[in-house]
Parts: sequence; C-alpha cells; structure tokens
Amino acid sequence: MILMEAKFYISKDEGKVQCILCPHNCILKEGQTGICKVRTNIGAKLISENYGKISGFHFDPIEKKPLYHFYPGKEILSIGSVGCNLHCRFCQNHEIAQTGLHNYGYLRNLSAGAIVNAALRHENNIGIAYTYNEPLVFYEFMRDTALNAKQNGLKNVMVTNGFINPEPLQSLLSFIDAFSVDLKAFTDEFYKKITSSRLEPVKETLIRIKKSDRLLELTNLIIPTLNDDEKKFKEMVLWIKNELGKDTVLHLSRYYPMYKMHIEATSPKTLLRLYEIASQELDYVYIGNLPTVKGQNTYCPECRHQVIERNGYYTKITGLDKQGNCINCGKAIIENI
Repeated sequence: MILMEAKFYISKDEGKVQCILCPHNCILKEGQTGICKVRTNIGAKLISENYGKISGFHFDPIEKKPLYHFYPGKEILSIGSVGCNLHCRFCQNHEIAQTGLHNYGYLRNLSAGAIVNAALRHENNIGIAYTYNEPLVFYEFMRDTALNAKQNGLKNVMVTNGFINPEPLQSLLSFIDAFSVDLKAFTDEFYKKITSSRLEPVKETLIRIKKSDRLLELTNLIIPTLNDDEKKFKEMVLWIKNELGKDTVLHLSRYYPMYKMHIEATSPKTLLRLYEIASQELDYVYIGNLPTVKGQNTYCPECRHQVIERNGYYTKITGLDKQGNCINCGKAIIENI
C-alpha cells in the first residue's frame, strides 16, 4: 500500500490530526479513519489510503455523467475508487462508496500515467472523469492524474456531491474543467437525515464553481415524499436561477429503491410535472433514468430551434455551428463542442 500523505489537514496535540478537506473536519487519533472511510491518521500524518486504488475503469458517453453541454457526443474515461464523505441512504453505488479499502476486494493498482496513456489511446475520448464514488476522497490521486492529463491536452471532469471546504475547492478549480454536482434536495433536514451532511456548504460550492470559468451542471434525484414537494422544488429552481443563472443545466433523475431506502420508484408523472415547473424558470432542463421523448433534446432558449437530438446515449448535433451557437438565431449555447 502506498502511504500517500494527504493534502489539507492540520496537526493537533497528542498525535491527532484534523482533516480540513470537507466540512466534517474530522479530528482523528492515531489509527482512526475519517467519515469517508479512506483517510486515516498513521503516525500523526493524514494518509490517503485509496491512492491509486481503482474500483472502476470504463469509457462512457460524456452524457452519462450526466453532462449535456460539455463536448456532446464524445466519450470520456471514467475512473473511481472507494469511500465517500456522505452516507446517503439511497446510495446508487453503495458497494464502493459506502465502504473502505479493506472491505472491497476488487481494487486494482493503477498509476496516474497509465490512466492518462489509456485515455490518450482511445478514439473520440476527450479526457478523464473522476466518478463512481465521491472523487473528493481520493483527492491526491485525482490531482496527480488531472495535472498529467492537462499536460497532455485532455479535459478533466468531476462528478461530485459538492460537500467540500473552500480552500480545496479553489485548488480543484485550477485543474478540473467541468463539474457535475448532485444537489440532492433543498432542505437542511434532508441533508442531515438522509445524507449525514449539510446543505449550506453545497450551495456555497455551487456559487464558487459558477463564478469560475468552469462548466457546471446539476443533478437532482427526485425521491417520492422526501424531496418532491412542488413548493420546495420551485424554491430550489428559483435559487438556481437567481444565484447561478437561468442558463444553468439541471438534470432531474428518476429514483429507484437502493441500499437502505425502499420507497417506491419516482412516478413518471411526478418527474414530468417537476420538469415543467423547472422549465418555466431555467433554459436547460433534462430528465434522466426515464425513457421519455420529453426532456432529452436541447433547444435554443431564444428561438426554440432544436440544436441537439438525443436518444438514450445516442447524440446528434442538429442545430449548432462549430462555435456552439444556434444556427438559426446565433445564440451562444455550448462553449465546449
């Protein structure tokens, strides 16, 4: 095992360390591991135990992240490890996210260079996505891989819960090109009870990313009775519009029973109703995890001309010029094409 010293921690008295990577700010005695299950106090140093330990390695359509406004139709190499700083009761990848290094027997050792070389060799691939589990908790390996990737002309994408402190986030903005962030709900009660975290740090993360020149898309998994209240949903949509901009992409995703949550799957009717509410305020709203014609294609918000057609993960650019502008009215829609 590589004993990679972690970034973003403080040494305390009596051999303790305090991780300051995320708002949990775990204080750990010798041998203790943080809430994320992968960052451990070893010899009065915070060690990233999952450095170079890979659980998933696949080439995916960029739309699967989901990112619909970042090089549409291209592929991206997706990698993940184990661990997460949230404990979502509905976790879709709980086998790797809700476990630590010593409880998952299918990890492989890979170097940053090997991952970048694989990404460079694959046709139609634009870069590397850090995903599957929460990439924040393998920050050091993500950073080393991403910097190598940038030096070789590749793009870096992070699929994240956004529960991160400001200083490490600022560092991320120097090497991550696009963020797909889960905005899980819009009440602190939901975040505390269902994810063991808090809403406010996530909102701050979203504002900071949007103020940077990095691309940001949001995903909201709609869970019946927990975050599908129309009034609260409208409040979230208006916050997105006012704080992040009406051009912010919002993906509404259908929930299915998973991990510790056994509520029935989201009804198509609920998803379509919330889609209509969001579409009244935001330019780009999409529906995921549900086979439906509505909520898949991209339309120009100015003239309503269809500019991208989607069918599953099949993507066809139908109405954009090479600069990402609408061919009908000239509206700038997608910067990275």
